[in-house]
Amino acid sequence: MTRKTSFHIGLIAALLILMGSCGTPKEIAYFDDFETVTQVENQARQQIKVRPDDKLQIVVSSKDPQLAAIFNLPAVTSRLGQGGAVYNGATSNYNNGVVTEGMNCYTVTPQGDIDFPVLGILHVEGMTRSELAGFIKGEIMGRGLVKDPTVVVEFINTGVSVLGEVKNPGRYLMNRDEVTILDALSMAGDLTIQGQRTNVKVLRRDGDATKIYVVDLTKGQDLIKSPAYYLQQDDVIYIEPNDYRKRETTVNGNTAMSAGFWMSVVSVLTSVAVLIVNVAR
Repeated sequence: MTRKTSFHIGLIAALLILMGSCGTPKEIAYFDDFETVTQVENQARQQIKVRPDDKLQIVVSSKDPQLAAIFNLPAVTSRLGQGGAVYNGATSNYNNGVVTEGMNCYTVTPQGDIDFPVLGILHVEGMTRSELAGFIKGEIMGRGLVKDPTVVVEFINTGVSVLGEVKNPGRYLMNRDEVTILDALSMAGDLTIQGQRTNVKVLRRDGDATKIYVVDLTKGQDLIKSPAYYLQQDDVIYIEPNDYRKRETTVNGNTAMSAGFWMSVVSVLTSVAVLIVNVAR
């Protein structure tokens, strides 16, 4: 084999590799394993539960408002332009000067407790929203304080973070008792076409450690059975870029759409053309 022939074979191989690297990404469809009608046994439904540092809004009401009032934290009102918020007559600073009204909230201690009016210290860690409402209602009635209390519990700061190759990365509030990974991705505007669908990571706090789950959005049956299908507060979902997206960034940081990248391509092609001419002589 002559030197000229070897060079041409090498050039053709390089071009084939280059063409292959520019191929379209695969595995972009969700639930690729589902038929027209598929029945899958769900992962056990998981409602979010109270954790330390959660902020809770708890409102007690009754047919007798005066009796119920003693179980509620004071209302907070921020008045526009006055530079302070009023807490039962005392003024405190606030930042944005926007008028806001609502009940104050409880912050769960590291021990999992809240200090509830009249009832005192209550251990609430590990309870769902409905369980906590029922627990407080039972304590009020059991102590003979109010005969007909209605208790409403809301999570104030509970949310998940969605990072990486999604349309709108950020932190999103969990406004329901049960939120799935699909709900969170929908809130973030879905994955971009460059998002890696077979290697989605969910980071979850577990005491002093962090668990990492890997889910495959193309395999619906495995996804629904995954412990990460139902999210917990403060979960972090990370969508890794696929190989096509990674190749868009060159070693020097230029993307395939930048002028620097195409100048580099032109330079390489010019060098190859010069070599071809020299070998052909």
